[in-house]
Amino acid sequence: MNFIYAIILFGFLIFIHEFGHFLAAKISGVRVLKFSIGFGPKVIGKKIGETEYLLSAVPLGGYVKMYGEEPTDEVIDEMRSFKHQPVYKKIFIVFAGPFFNILGAVILFWIVFVHGVPVIKPVIGEVMKNSPAYMAGLKTGDKIVEIEGQKISNWFDMAQFIQQNPNKNLNFKIERNGEIIQLQITPQEKEVKNIFGEKVFVGQIGIKPDEKAVFIKKENPLSALKISIQRCYEIVELTYLTIVKIFQRVVSTEVIGGPILIFQAAGKTAEQGMVSFLSFAAIISINLGVLNLLPIPVLDGGHILFFLIEAVRRKPLSEKFIAVSQKIGIALLVALMMLAFYNDILRLLHPGKMFR
Repeated sequence: MNFIYAIILFGFLIFIHEFGHFLAAKISGVRVLKFSIGFGPKVIGKKIGETEYLLSAVPLGGYVKMYGEEPTDEVIDEMRSFKHQPVYKKIFIVFAGPFFNILGAVILFWIVFVHGVPVIKPVIGEVMKNSPAYMAGLKTGDKIVEIEGQKISNWFDMAQFIQQNPNKNLNFKIERNGEIIQLQITPQEKEVKNIFGEKVFVGQIGIKPDEKAVFIKKENPLSALKISIQRCYEIVELTYLTIVKIFQRVVSTEVIGGPILIFQAAGKTAEQGMVSFLSFAAIISINLGVLNLLPIPVLDGGHILFFLIEAVRRKPLSEKFIAVSQKIGIALLVALMMLAFYNDILRLLHPGKMFR
């Protein structure tokens, strides 16, 4: 089943990315010669109109072959040739692939939020002794309904508000046995590690949730769309920040994973249900889109960079420069893939290994 789920995931990621290039090319009037899911030898294919649609042997990518795409391609009809298009059209076509990955993630998250996600209610399961909550009189079973006039609907929002306000005297509204009482609690500032392993200071009051107090929260289609866009923006921001932290050596390169990790995770998230699998697919789709926009030759971001330089120079870069740059880009990608496979193999050999 892991194999099936992984194929579904890879197929979706590749299709949505290449479909973005394909659609943008069609809109721009560029002739598309081939649309392939996968690389290498053709497994099956059919030509419809001017485009041959292919399923190729290696399912780790795909491509859209456009008329006049390569500098050495012989072109008769310049109107439908990619390389003879204005710079803005070429950027539009190249950018559409990563953009569709992010758009696909928005759609997946939208399905998730409309379907409903499990949310923990702000009900206290345990109060730590001698903590600010204990000293203020909070008890197990209390439900936090409001902090500083802000309505609280789930545990995550409550915890986030408390963490952002260390050493501040906060007014809490508590529901206890059907009655509303008010308490003042000052979150204690504590040093913790964030997701990157960096030391940060947050507010804590010493409570744990009632893990049985869970409900399924469903959004209406409009609010689900708004939340989905916001969630995608947060993940895009986090992905770029993670890349920066890796270069700063704050985050270990051990966190980099490849197809084997995705293969395993696809199966595990699918076992947990549709919400987990679709959420995972959305995150990977965003990661693929973001990584493709990095200014590395052979990636979409590298092509966009070259086109921007072309716009400033008002003439294309030399074929020799592009060829050398692409060789460097390929070398970087091969090195990255080798690192990813190395990390994946280590995870297989040491499944309990924790990253630094």
